[in-house]
Amino acid sequence: MAQIKIYGIKEKLAPVRMLLSDVIHECVMEALQFPADKRAHRFFLMDKENFLYPEGPTDAYTIIEITMIESRSVEAKKKLIRLLFDNIRDKVNIQHQDVEICIYESPACNWGFRGMHGDEVQLNYKINV
Repeated sequence: MAQIKIYGIKEKLAPVRMLLSDVIHECVMEALQFPADKRAHRFFLMDKENFLYPEGPTDAYTIIEITMIESRSVEAKKKLIRLLFDNIRDKVNIQHQDVEICIYESPACNWGFRGMHGDEVQLNYKINV
């Protein structure tokens, strides 16, 4: 299980939202072995005056927050981050310096979905990758 939030300036992010979602999901499927039907993305399209960021990035600056059940290996998480950086650059034309990624993990017992506790749900995919 994973929830992904994507933040960026409305004028820059809105035109590429669906392409970016597709690219992010492709990376998650490859690195974390997610099934194709497990996409949960939310876009936060910000007005420029409400999206403050450090000096250096352009107005294409995009933050990606991934919240997921813990248990993925360090290698799988690093692979995901590398794939995101490179595929977003190559397919969406958002450069490395304009992408920030953070992975948050929590125990399965902290999740609730399908009317059950996350540690009681039988998933149709593995999370120990």
